[in-house]
Amino acid sequence: MDRYARWNALLELLAESGRVTVEDAAERLDVSQATIRRDFDQLAQQQMITRTRGGAVANGVSYDLPLRYKTAKHSAEKQRIGEAAATLVEPGTVVGLNGGTTMTEVARALAVRPDLNASGDGAQLTVVTNALNIANELLVRSRMKIVVAGGVVRPQSFELVGPLGGALLKEVTLDIVLLGVDALDVELGAAAHHEGEAAMNSLMVARAKRVVVIADSSKLGGHAFARICPIGKVQTLVTDSGAAPGVIEAIRDAGVEVICA
Repeated sequence: MDRYARWNALLELLAESGRVTVEDAAERLDVSQATIRRDFDQLAQQQMITRTRGGAVANGVSYDLPLRYKTAKHSAEKQRIGEAAATLVEPGTVVGLNGGTTMTEVARALAVRPDLNASGDGAQLTVVTNALNIANELLVRSRMKIVVAGGVVRPQSFELVGPLGGALLKEVTLDIVLLGVDALDVELGAAAHHEGEAAMNSLMVARAKRVVVIADSSKLGGHAFARICPIGKVQTLVTDSGAAPGVIEAIRDAGVEVICA
């Protein structure tokens, strides 16, 4: 297990329990206590945890891990979701993408579709995104037209938030938005951990003719801090086959088409 994978695991342990000792963390991750102490010290220096005598306690940021520290959790599922979501995009259309690990897989799947990278008139795909890493994925792999919303960068997600980006989004029309979310619930709708990201995502929803939520099964039936939109605004959900049947049934009953990759 490399350093970033350990950090991710430690932060997840802290998110679950709020507190963990050096001894317990070393046993659960099967590494030495000296390694755990160094990891705790480095995470504390970045203000991601609070160091205590013999262990550590969680900071609020532990629930919204910086993207660069996230391991490929549910990576196989996210790759399948990305490939399934990419099939919903038609050549020559305008598509909105936000950020996140699952959306990175969506961008990669879009980038390798030859029909979306044609140079003929009217065939080129236009992508509008507020995520710097998504723009980079597409720029280095494709010939698409990339439009990046302005704003202030959130280091946790590489997403741009704030009124600068909102001003641009209010002036465009999206044929389809592929929206990564932190939670989707029939009663609470789609939501994100950060209110700035939720506001940008909500603008994308408002400017889109079709809204497709992209979420692995761990995000379904849960809740997050800031609402993006009610379930009635969502036409399609792309998820994985690990979702509980009851949750899927409730989402379908709400009028949402569900695609299980």
